[in-house]
Amino acid sequence: MSQTLAPVESLNARKTYERIAFLYDFLDAPYEIGWKRALRRRMFEGLKGAILDAGVGTGCNFVAYPAGVKASGCDASAAMLERARARADRLGVMVDLRRSDLTRLDWADATFDGVVATFVFACIEDHEQLAALKELRRVCKPTGEIRIVDYRLSPRPLVRKRQQLMSKWLSGAFAASYTPTTEHYFAAAGLEVIEEKFLRSDVLKMIRLRPR
Repeated sequence: MSQTLAPVESLNARKTYERIAFLYDFLDAPYEIGWKRALRRRMFEGLKGAILDAGVGTGCNFVAYPAGVKASGCDASAAMLERARARADRLGVMVDLRRSDLTRLDWADATFDGVVATFVFACIEDHEQLAALKELRRVCKPTGEIRIVDYRLSPRPLVRKRQQLMSKWLSGAFAASYTPTTEHYFAAAGLEVIEEKFLRSDVLKMIRLRPR
């Protein structure tokens, strides 16, 4: 596959991350230190073989990769990838990092045993969600597994209200939303849900899928 970027994969998000890459870890530190870091290993737990960190960002997941895996990562933002490469060098993590859009991934069909997208689909616009899911399915082996971890609006009124109040900050700082529509497209993308579980209260869900 060519590394040419698709015309739009949440263009606003790509521009945002090019602009804030040098500040990203600082902006996200309260969340990373507060709760994300403790959950990352659960997101990758049990995966073996070749894995893809789809939307690798600055490489926050590197510490969670299971021992012995052959890791790859992609991001649409060159600036975020630059920071990911620096982190990989610092941690001594072997990972094949490529600039590649989630709607046009730079890997052959059926390359990976596991594909993990953490906090990514909340940044992809609705009209690109299906295309991104189809690409994750394409690069995943028929016997492989796809994991999507992202935010959800809580059904609890007080928590939901707080999320709604924070949504402008989330959108402005990270071009993200609490209401990704990803689950609407699983069937059309040829994916079957294996398991759904919340990792943090009722606001952060991990969905495990397999190609149909």
